[in-house]
Amino acid sequence: MSKKIPFSFIIIIGFMLFALFFGAGNLIFPPMLGQMAGENVWAANAGFLVTGVGLPLLAITAFVFSGKGDLQSLASRVHPLFGIVFTTVLYLAIGPFFAIPRAGNVSFEIGVKPFLSDHMGPIPLIIFTIIFFTIACLLSLNPTKIIDVVGKFLTPFKLTFIGLLVIVAVIHPIGKFQAPAEGYSSHVFFKGFQEGYLTLDALVAFVFGIIIVNALKEKGATTKKQLMIVCGKATAIAATLLVLIYTALSYMGASSVEKLGHFENGAEVLAGVSSYYFGSYGSILLGLMIPIACLTTSVGLITACSSFFHILFPSISYQKIAIFLSAFSILVANIGLTQLIKVSTPVLMTMYPVAISLIFLTFLHPLFKGKSEVYQGSLLLTFIISLFDGLNATGIKIELVNNLFNQFLPMYRVGLGWLLPAVIGGLVGYVFNLVRKKNPLTAGKTRPNK
Repeated sequence: MSKKIPFSFIIIIGFMLFALFFGAGNLIFPPMLGQMAGENVWAANAGFLVTGVGLPLLAITAFVFSGKGDLQSLASRVHPLFGIVFTTVLYLAIGPFFAIPRAGNVSFEIGVKPFLSDHMGPIPLIIFTIIFFTIACLLSLNPTKIIDVVGKFLTPFKLTFIGLLVIVAVIHPIGKFQAPAEGYSSHVFFKGFQEGYLTLDALVAFVFGIIIVNALKEKGATTKKQLMIVCGKATAIAATLLVLIYTALSYMGASSVEKLGHFENGAEVLAGVSSYYFGSYGSILLGLMIPIACLTTSVGLITACSSFFHILFPSISYQKIAIFLSAFSILVANIGLTQLIKVSTPVLMTMYPVAISLIFLTFLHPLFKGKSEVYQGSLLLTFIISLFDGLNATGIKIELVNNLFNQFLPMYRVGLGWLLPAVIGGLVGYVFNLVRKKNPLTAGKTRPNK
């Protein structure tokens, strides 16, 4: 029998969700968005909030709604092979390819680079990332409560400082909004929508969903209805906090351009604004706080990814995988934060639409009774369109295809051309399933997914 979940526990879950999503890396995107959008910051911020806040929390709700115990089980509703491939690619994205190296880059950009000469070359980054990921690896190999303790004390301290920074920036803005940079003069909402992909939060939300479900079940929630109600309340709390702080950071970035100029990435924006308001003390405080927060994030990601790949390849020990992921992250991190963001953008442009489609298909699962053809048709067409979006983001533009898609696909120019094909693919899959059922030679071969 289900137990009533105290509202105090719901508040704790809401704050936990906020802390999970608002990692140190996420600090860098809203300020940069504000700098680039300038006078169009509010429209860009609105788009960013949809994918940076709405989708991640919707993904957690979808996971809870599915009743599954892990992402691979959920993705296997499409096909067992898709379950393995999608989950593996997702863990690589939130792990050694992007998120883990990014934590090291952000730490360096905020904690070390402001105190270095501009002519020191790549050596400082190499040395820093070797030290940073060696420590992260050792902590991942030797489970300890140190990280939990640091996280519990550091998170309130980090939020207090960032909160103070944005409050000062709102009350005493550095300057007036400037004209938007190239790419932010039109379709600004959709530009912000795509920038939200960079947080990776809609992908990592599938992993966080496991944590939320387990926490609620341990507290006595057993029915899907109760889990959904509690999850909805907790995500509302987290969403409110994330919207407020992301919006304030975007405003801070937009108001900084007049006097500080444009920076290469959001970490430099944050460091520059902190130094402007609080001088060297602000730079030192931020420089100590953010690397420790990023270290905590890195340990969590290395642990989660190593555990997953150890289950996938049981012949390889957890320790060996953790060491390899840490070493690989050192190599990736040394391309630099700005370049890493550029490299990750095309991949995320391809992955995110697939993840979004999977989220909505999960909610619609009872409607089409879990027919795998619906999943397959929708996700196949989504992937094909988003693949060309990814190619466009790399600069590889196939004009014949782009012209065709621009002519026939609504919103293709703004990166949302996959929406209509996702719907059409699902409908075609549903019809195909009905036809197969009527054919006596194929009837019974396809079972609905549970």
